Parts: sequence; C-alpha cells; structure tokens
Amino acid sequence: MKIAILSALFALITLPTFAQEVFGPPTRAVYVELGGAGLPYSVNYDFRFDRERVDSWGMRVGIGGWALNQGENSSTSVLTIPVQINRLLGRQKHFFEIGAGATFVRYRDTYTQWYGNQSVQTRTNWDFILDTGDTPALMGTLNLGYRRVPVDGGFTFKANLNPIFNHNGFWPLWFGIGFGYAFN
Repeated sequence: MKIAILSALFALITLPTFAQEVFGPPTRAVYVELGGAGLPYSVNYDFRFDRERVDSWGMRVGIGGWALNQGENSSTSVLTIPVQINRLLGRQKHFFEIGAGATFVRYRDTYTQWYGNQSVQTRTNWDFILDTGDTPALMGTLNLGYRRVPVDGGFTFKANLNPIFNHNGFWPLWFGIGFGYAFN
C-alpha cells in the first residue's frame, strides 16, 4: 500500500513538469570556439533576446585561457572573456551572423632568477596577433560568418571571419570555428 501511495504521489509531482515543457525554436546555444572572438579558444553561451525567434538580436559571453607552470622558476597564464552583441539573419537552419563586441585579456608571464637574492620578473604585455600593451586590456572584435542552427535543437556549427582591433592596430584576417549544442 505504501508503494502505491508513493508511486501516485511521485506521478502527481512529476506529471506537471512534463506538461510544462516548452517547445519552440532553439534560441540558446553552448559551444566551443577555436579562434574567433575568444582569441585562441573559448567556451561560450549564446542566447537570443527574443526567445520566440532564432533570426533576431542576441548576445554571446565566453571564457578562455590557460595557465602553465614551467617548473619552479616560470609560469604563464592567459584569461580571455569575449562578449558580443550579434544578429542572425536567415531562415530554417542556415543563418548569416553579424556582430561586434570586446574581449577582455589578462596575461602574466613570471620568471624567477636567483642571484644570491630572489629576483622576480613579470611580463604583462601579450603579443598575440596584435600587441595588447600592458594587460588587463580590451580587444575590439567583429563577427561575420555562417551559423547552422537545427530547427529542433541539437548540434550547431559556426564558421566566422573575426577582425580584431585595439589601440595598436587592426587585423582583418582572424577566423573562428565553433561546435556546440543549440536548445530552447
């Protein structure tokens, strides 16, 4: 008798959650991008401001970087945080993507030399495509490319031209490719 009551209670609690499942276009995505606005690579979350339309304005936020300890005398770390406003233009599952934003960059390269007393040298200037100057710094990013978003969600793919710029110049030929999962 207890099992029957517990089973009925479980069904009453979980049944409404299944009925409330929202069906609609996949307006959110999680993906890994090599190159692109995250510079070397990034893990990103992308969403549309209008949750009813895939072909609308949206935003992407990501994080990338690494930390390497090269023995007790040297370490290197990079942190990138890309943020972009973007627009998808198209229909069904094929879209042209345009966007613009900025990527926060933090770089540290520390080397310790021993000459009787300890001497620590830290370099904060990152020469990745364009010289960032001392970091933390911002790099401007543009986005022009293709995005495939399946109609019912699932595997998503993107390939983009991502020109980057900062106070030291403009680099028009930076590319990105991303793979991930689109959902609503």
